[in-house]
Amino acid sequence: MSDSLVPKDFKFTTPSLEFSSTNPPGTVEAPLVTYIKIHECNKFSIGIFCLPPSGVIPLHNHPGMTVFSKLLAGTMHATSYDWVHNHDHQANHYRGQQEKRMRLAKVYVDADFTAPCKSSVLFPESGGNMHCFKALTPCILLDVLGPPYSEPEGRHCTYYQHYSYDHISFSDGNKEMKMKEDETRSYAWLEERKDEQFVVLGGTYDGPTIKL
Repeated sequence: MSDSLVPKDFKFTTPSLEFSSTNPPGTVEAPLVTYIKIHECNKFSIGIFCLPPSGVIPLHNHPGMTVFSKLLAGTMHATSYDWVHNHDHQANHYRGQQEKRMRLAKVYVDADFTAPCKSSVLFPESGGNMHCFKALTPCILLDVLGPPYSEPEGRHCTYYQHYSYDHISFSDGNKEMKMKEDETRSYAWLEERKDEQFVVLGGTYDGPTIKL
């Protein structure tokens, strides 16, 4: 994905960056996000997310997928994680039943990004396969997924709730499970959210034809 891409390449102009899907006054939900599909086939998909200020794409995964993302406009906070492998069996021995649904992940990115900036890429097992975004200003985010989500092929989108590493307490006798305070900031517990519903508005693509 070219780092030189800008909104005008997709016929987005300055006024279009002021899109707003804000909810009625008094509501606490994050404003709705718009998704514009550019192309989709069985090998990959291309789309653009338009996020108003405080718009959120919740924490989710990309099983068996490679994803290229490019922030075309705005400033957003991105957080991403990768699973910590060979940890579940030992951790589950010390955790309570309710906490066994949680799985340890390592923070890959936790930072603000402002366009123009470089494209990012995540892989099935690395590069921050689980990520979330929160718009700090109106944002335009280009996403290329390969292959796209497909439930029949086992690529189902799963959403997660994250908890700090200190959310789970280990007894003094289990020092091997403990970390120094500065290390704990690099880890989090993720729990699958069964009832998560990420609702997006559908947009129409009016930009140039994509030649493949």
